[in-house]
Amino acid sequence: MCGHYYKYRCDWLEFYLYFCIYMSEQDRISDIDGRVRVSIVAYLTDPDELRTIVGDLHAGGLSRICLIDNSPSDNLRAISRELEADYVFMGRNAGYGAAHNVALRMSLDEPSIDYHLVINSDMRVPADTPRMIADFMDVHPEVGQLIPRIDYPDGRLQPVVRLLPAPIDVIGRRFIPGWLMKRRNRRYTLAFWDHGSEADVPYHQGSFLWLRVEALRKVGLFDERFFMYPEDIDLTRRMHREYRTLYWPVVRAVHYHRAASYRSLKMLRIHIVNMIRYFNKWGWIFDSERKRFNRRVLDRLNASAADNGKKTD
Repeated sequence: MCGHYYKYRCDWLEFYLYFCIYMSEQDRISDIDGRVRVSIVAYLTDPDELRTIVGDLHAGGLSRICLIDNSPSDNLRAISRELEADYVFMGRNAGYGAAHNVALRMSLDEPSIDYHLVINSDMRVPADTPRMIADFMDVHPEVGQLIPRIDYPDGRLQPVVRLLPAPIDVIGRRFIPGWLMKRRNRRYTLAFWDHGSEADVPYHQGSFLWLRVEALRKVGLFDERFFMYPEDIDLTRRMHREYRTLYWPVVRAVHYHRAASYRSLKMLRIHIVNMIRYFNKWGWIFDSERKRFNRRVLDRLNASAADNGKKTD
């Protein structure tokens, strides 16, 4: 009789402990939801693609999602209602950064929002990624911007953190034979590094940017002079002046990277025009900040690689 009593009591105690852990986890997810806004920019985007990414975000506890539509018509309004996302129809193709700025200003105006996630619609995000990033950022106030490890769908690493580009890096990757640019590209894309450890890098690709809202108040939003492409470089380097801009491979995401400017002459022209604007702003040859930031990154990564007995650049 006593044995049955103790077994019954232990079973209930075990159930109670699991229930407490579950409720605590739900509270943590709810707390994240109230503190994070997500923005997705659409342009004639496949509704199923939007369903997929929003489903991932909901699974990760994020429901404050803003869909900014740069399409020529508001056909995506219906899908936004289905997904319970805020919808902003721009009425024109305002550009990537300008569209995200609409939602970023909402976050700046709302005191409860601590973080803002800028994300592409062609991403896949594991359910635990948002909570883990928020927990990490909560205890690291020196980090203003974070990007996880991002892979291609086949599992290969996607080089989403790089050095700040010089003109030769942009021109050479497009128009100079690969064998002549091999060493330069390896340095620019940090290919000599295994990407297995965190690193403070001044250029994050804009497909997934987890931003501290308080930091945005200090450094500003996307520069709307850039219609597309260098707006992520520009924001990251401004953030890098004041905060750590961290690559954090503890969590991962997947990006179905389209690389449109490699397949479309129109997008190539847009890329070239906007990179000209970028170098006009920051300097073509004389950019001492670029040299300082890049040298610091290379020194740290080379030192880490040398400590691990790996080839350095």
